[in-house]
Amino acid sequence: MHYYDEHPGRARADVPVRPVPEPAPAPPSSLRRDPTTGEWILMAPHRRRRSATGPHCPLCPDTPGAAAEIPGGAYDVAVFDNRFPAMGGSGTFGASAVLADSAVPLGAADGLGLLADLPAPGRCEVIAYSDDHHTPLARLPRARVRTVIEAWADRTRELNRLDGVAQVVCFENRGAEVGASLDHPHGQIYAYPWVPDRFARMQDQARRARLHGVDCVFCAVLDTEERAGSRIVTRSAHWSAFVPFAARWPFEVHLYARRHVPDLAALTEEERADLAGVYRSVLRRFETVAERPLPYMAVWVQAPAREDRELGHLRAQVFSDHWGTGAVKRMAAGELGAGAFVSETDPERAAEALRRAGATA
Repeated sequence: MHYYDEHPGRARADVPVRPVPEPAPAPPSSLRRDPTTGEWILMAPHRRRRSATGPHCPLCPDTPGAAAEIPGGAYDVAVFDNRFPAMGGSGTFGASAVLADSAVPLGAADGLGLLADLPAPGRCEVIAYSDDHHTPLARLPRARVRTVIEAWADRTRELNRLDGVAQVVCFENRGAEVGASLDHPHGQIYAYPWVPDRFARMQDQARRARLHGVDCVFCAVLDTEERAGSRIVTRSAHWSAFVPFAARWPFEVHLYARRHVPDLAALTEEERADLAGVYRSVLRRFETVAERPLPYMAVWVQAPAREDRELGHLRAQVFSDHWGTGAVKRMAAGELGAGAFVSETDPERAAEALRRAGATA
């Protein structure tokens, strides 16, 4: 359990705690490789039994009559191990064994490497943004958003140091419509033993651009968007938020650090303070751009823990598959099966709507 207090020395309330019942033992997660694509899939069937919204929220403070995940009464921000982790198998192996697509793990089930099935080390943590059950991150005070950023940065730094960790990802699903199983505002932090496929493709693009004389493809994208201006949503001294040129989702914002910096842990105090206001502003626009707050997904793209860190450029992606109440972008067979995404949005008009939404945020 990691507490992040806004005021050092905060005393923990001495609350009698009834132990939270442990889930029944489950087989550890495993990693299986699709031999036709080289992609690694986390197999974690035990997650079907994970905590969901019920009469007693597991992220609200403990009381004498209701046990919760976070002991000690009121808190500011808390991070703890997920009790139903997607990763965390008992086996260990180096990240390089996963990163090499051509590697044939010893002891593969069929002896040929086609059925590669490995233990899934890694870490899955939950971050609770506040002990307030009803206030989302977008509506918390700026100081609390700053505390959340400090927690992300600290956990990124610490998890990157662990053997076998290849990529740390901070993310949030806000709303049951996009997969959140708990109403209480929270996010998650995953430490993967390999660089997930989408992030690996981004790194490949960065390497390719460098071979053609572009030091950082992400810096180039940021410069292009700021010059164009038509897709900019908001901008500050250290951050720039825009709807991407090739936006996939009805509402999608990419938030870039204006300085080339690898991850949250590398930000200066001034950059973190500035981020608290800009990130909250972006999230509030998702609350006000439609007739009702949009469910959203948010993910921080950081440099890998070890290899080619200089290619990484810190940025967040916040997006919603909803246009508004009842209007949803559904993924079709060609998109899910072939990976050929069909966008139904107009990025420039979406940016204009999000800019207007800022007047009420």
